Amino acid sequence: MTYQLDTSSIPRATPQRATPVGAPHFGTPHFGTLPLGDPTGGADGIRWREAVDGEQTYPRVVIDRDVAITMSDGTRLRATVVRPANRFGQTVLTPYPAVVNINPYNRAAVDLIDTTTHAPVLGKALRSASASIDATGTALAGLTRLTGTLAGGILDVFGINRSLVQSGYVQVIVDVRGTGASEGKWQILGRREQQDSVEVISWAAEQEWCNGKVGLAGWSYSAINSLQAADKRPAELGAVFAVEGCDDIVRDIYITGGMPSAFIPLWLSVVNILKWVPNPSTTLRDVLRGDSLKLLRDRIASPATEIPSLLWGFLTARDDRIFDDPYFDERDPQVDRIDAPTFTVGGWHDLFGRSATGIYERMTLEPGRKQMLVGDGYHFDVGTGQGGASAPPRLDVLERAWFDRWLKGHRNGIEFYGPVTMLQQGGSWTAGTAFPRNGVRPVKLFLTEEPTDTATHAAHDGSLSSSPAQGISSLHVHPDLRGLVSRDMTQVTAGASMVFGDRFNLDARFQERGGLSFTSAPVTEATQVSGAMNLRLNVATTAHEAIWAVTVNDVAPEGTSTVLTNGALSSSNRALDRSKSTYASDGSLLGAHHFLSRKRKLPVPADEPVRIDVDLVPTDAVLQPGHRLRVDVYAASFPRYLTVVPDLIKARGRQQRLVLDPDKPSYLTFCAGGTW
Repeated sequence: MTYQLDTSSIPRATPQRATPVGAPHFGTPHFGTLPLGDPTGGADGIRWREAVDGEQTYPRVVIDRDVAITMSDGTRLRATVVRPANRFGQTVLTPYPAVVNINPYNRAAVDLIDTTTHAPVLGKALRSASASIDATGTALAGLTRLTGTLAGGILDVFGINRSLVQSGYVQVIVDVRGTGASEGKWQILGRREQQDSVEVISWAAEQEWCNGKVGLAGWSYSAINSLQAADKRPAELGAVFAVEGCDDIVRDIYITGGMPSAFIPLWLSVVNILKWVPNPSTTLRDVLRGDSLKLLRDRIASPATEIPSLLWGFLTARDDRIFDDPYFDERDPQVDRIDAPTFTVGGWHDLFGRSATGIYERMTLEPGRKQMLVGDGYHFDVGTGQGGASAPPRLDVLERAWFDRWLKGHRNGIEFYGPVTMLQQGGSWTAGTAFPRNGVRPVKLFLTEEPTDTATHAAHDGSLSSSPAQGISSLHVHPDLRGLVSRDMTQVTAGASMVFGDRFNLDARFQERGGLSFTSAPVTEATQVSGAMNLRLNVATTAHEAIWAVTVNDVAPEGTSTVLTNGALSSSNRALDRSKSTYASDGSLLGAHHFLSRKRKLPVPADEPVRIDVDLVPTDAVLQPGHRLRVDVYAASFPRYLTVVPDLIKARGRQQRLVLDPDKPSYLTFCAGGTW
């Protein structure tokens, strides 16, 4: 038996005809249906939650952890299939929509999460602990936020979602080729792996337990391959729910500003270790069938995928994978091709922060059929706080509502949610019609030498002003290791280091001791900042390479400096691709797109100023009355931005300086409301 939510009695804003609701690229019209404007979903949101937390159509599930799916090249992928069951544990024969999740983290880990969270005693204890841990004001303050992920619903999106299956779905969780118990060589989102995703969708749609409709869901890697598969437009695909995916791997995390990230080798090591771990639920059968020998041969053929090439590139700069190369072009989802309804979730300080808004902007779907939700967090704490008062529903609740609408046809109102739901930094959750936020305009603030007495702890205390510096001055800045205790560190550890306190998350004053700070006058009213940002700098170095790291901060009246966004660029990578850069309506550069290729690197003359544009992660924030905007400029931020050895040699013994020159001014361009 199935059921459909009866929402006919729920009060809801009357849908209006499609009207212009913003211009994300300051020139590209953005059309859509006007939303409710309530980030909680209102009465509909309550119904969505009750549908997940209430009694389900079926009381149990049946899990088959030993399913083989043969690809067109003969490689066998291994999968777990979860189906609804009656109270006697008998599999329900009615075909239902299938929700597919394909990830490289080994289904053994997924099984462990499922077993732990659904154990009668332990699962309840974990949920209770996550709700009760409050380390606010202690040295482990960030632990409160990290444990909040258990209550935010992300684990159900990532792994086995029993409630979803019990409501009338089949779930298929697949080990990526070359990982877990799947045969072949891991390609890290390569072309063959993308073909696998399409073939898995077709396979699922043809099974007797599926009614021919398929959805894709996932977090991180599986969100990326969901977007990749969706851009191939498979006929069976009905909807996508992608949490913290990415469509520009190079600029988000791999080589931001031309510099590798410490996260990549750590992440590659974890996945490569996990792919050697046998799945306990199938190990004996694999041995008896001879499958384990094939898996062993495949793992030996590629024991540590991409790690040798990454190390070689880091040491020599001779591997294309440390540049913006066709290797990455093959892997970036073409989100403008996606025609299936797609819900994307991101975080302002996620590893893939640039993609949080970029995916939504670049999709050509009508708002409502595309939705964007962005929280003020990192990679590991996604969903924290959702489900609470004035906050969006939990991620598992939104996922269920999304699939109910687009795979089952339930008129549950999810298409009128958002479509742009954001936790505004410095403010609260909001639901609107566009990103950047309507009503903002281009603003330009210049970096000047005049002190403000608000950053006396920094290497230099300067101003952000509406007019350029009056004279020429050189401000020296030196590399240091204070980036180890900063929001940069927390971002590159996917949020893990936030447990060590506010200096890793909310207060940048320790890191600012090694940087040049430029602070605006306080705003007199709540002032919106929304969209992309660009920082143009006039810089010099005594060597032939320099590393520049930048943050833009919200400074409270008592002095706390909270990073809103960040960016970085090495001087040799300053060549700008104007065709892919973003400009404001007045022609100002807002989003700099650098080539980051081997061929387009530029020479760095010793002790001669050059102009660079540092692209900052798009964001949305509100400065409260009395707060100030601050730009911090650093000579490095280790380990968020690493330097390959050849560039490190070029930069050896360098002295970096920011040259304030009225004829070649340094300035921040962004979009904001209010008066500056």
